[in-house]
This record gives sequence, structure tokens and C-alpha cells, in this order.
Amino acid sequence: MGKPVPCYDIAIVDPDGNECAVGETGEIIVRTHEKIPCGLFKGYYNDEEKTSEVWYDGMYHTGDTAWCDEDGYYWYVSRIDDVIKSSGYRIGPFEIENVIMELPYVLECGVSAAPDEMRGQVVKASIVLTKGTEPTEELKKEIQNYVKKNTAPYKYPRIVVFRDELPKTISGKIQRNKL
Repeated sequence: MGKPVPCYDIAIVDPDGNECAVGETGEIIVRTHEKIPCGLFKGYYNDEEKTSEVWYDGMYHTGDTAWCDEDGYYWYVSRIDDVIKSSGYRIGPFEIENVIMELPYVLECGVSAAPDEMRGQVVKASIVLTKGTEPTEELKKEIQNYVKKNTAPYKYPRIVVFRDELPKTISGKIQRNKL
């Protein structure tokens, strides 16, 4: 969460490039302010095609999603490629992870998309339980019901998997593509 630094122009846009309203989630796009010199990613080395995928209309498309509150603070949601597209809804994995992490018996949680014939994708929660907690079908149902109660009902994890550990990068970030 935070406000942009003065030398950058930042906007949050929907998939069609329209600026999002306050509280609406979209992609963060940015450019340097014309009158104040400051650094910004110029492009990929020797890869004009990849550069053109992220730089267009004079703006750098970050691939990050966020929303802005009425006080001008930006709130990070997730990476666009992490967003779960289910029955026409876009679901950010961090929101679901934060709700699941409220449960006292959850040590770690990673949320990702799982393919689904009817919905396109569904929410999948991979969970590491605290020591001494038994993974049961009843516990899965409890987690699903807790998410339904604390978010929009369509966001609950239709798949809950208990794991001994979550796959992580060297820096400790959860590797969603391996969930």
C-alpha cells in the first residue's frame, strides 16, 4: 500500500484500457513524468516483441493489479497472470489466501487456478496445517464455508489440498505455477 512517488504518472486500467474507478481493481500502468527526469524500465534487451507487449500508448504495463482508495493510496492485489478467471469473474489469489490464513490451524496457504470444464478455472487452495492438525474432509468443508462467509460466495476454493510444504523460490515466494 502506498502513494506514487512524484516523478511518475500512474493509473489503474481495466482490460480495455479504461481508467478504473476508485475501489475498482485493474492493471497498474506507469510512465515517468515529462518534467522530472527519473528512471523507468525501457524494455527487454534485444527483444522488441516482448517490449512492445508491455510498452504501448506511452505507458509501461506492469502486469500487476491493484486498486486505489479515495485518499489516493494504491493497494496491491496480485499479478495478472495469477488472477483466476472463473465463470466470468476475476479472483485475486491474495484475497483468498488472506482469508484462509485467518484460521488458527493454517500455517501456510497458496491459492492458484485449476482448470474446470464448466467455469474455465476454479480456485484451488494448497494448505499447510499447523503441527497436530489432522487433514480431514470435514476440515476442507470448514475452510470452504469460512471463505464463502468472508468473501463473495463464488470465490471459495472448490479444491482444497493439504500439503506438507509449499513450493517456493530461493527468496521464499510461493511458486503458484507448481501448486
